[in-house]
Amino acid sequence: MTVTIKTSQGDIKLELLEQEAPLTVKNFLEYVDRGFYRGTLFHRVIDGFMIQGGGLESGMRQKETLPPIRNEADNQVPNRRGTVAMARTGVVDSATSQFFINLVDNDFLNFKAPTPQHFGYCVFARVVAGMEVVDRIGRVPTTARAGHRDVPVDEVTILDVVRDEPAARQ
Repeated sequence: MTVTIKTSQGDIKLELLEQEAPLTVKNFLEYVDRGFYRGTLFHRVIDGFMIQGGGLESGMRQKETLPPIRNEADNQVPNRRGTVAMARTGVVDSATSQFFINLVDNDFLNFKAPTPQHFGYCVFARVVAGMEVVDRIGRVPTTARAGHRDVPVDEVTILDVVRDEPAARQ
C-alpha cells in the first residue's frame, strides 16, 4: 500500500511496510484517515541527517495525539536513505504521530539490543517517489524557534497525507 505526503514543496510517495511493522503502519494510517497530518509541519530539518514532521502546526503548536505505540524497531529494517521511521522520546515505546525521513544511511538509529539506549527507531515505510522533494526540504535554511532547533525559516507544510488508490486491474 502507498500513501502520498502532499507538501508545500511537492509530493512524496511512501510504500508502507505492513509486513515488517504492522502496528506502526496501523497507527500511521489511523492518523492519515483522521486527517491529522493536514496542516502540520516538517518542523525539524537537519541537512545530511533527516527531516521530521507530523506533530506540530504553524507557530510550533503541538497537536494532541493518540496514545503511544509499541516500538517495532526490532523488525531489523535499517534506517537507510529514503526510509521513514517513527520519531520518539528517550522512552522506547513513546512514538505517536511524528515521523522522520532519513536523508542518508543512519545506522546508529537501528535496533541493536532490547535496551533503552540500543532499541532504535522503527522503520515503517520507504520513499518510492519524490526523494528530490525530501532532499529539497533537507536543504532549507533553519533557525531556532519556540524552544526548538533546526526549524525551517520558512514553514514547510504538510498539506495532507492521503492513501493512494490501488492500481486498476487490467
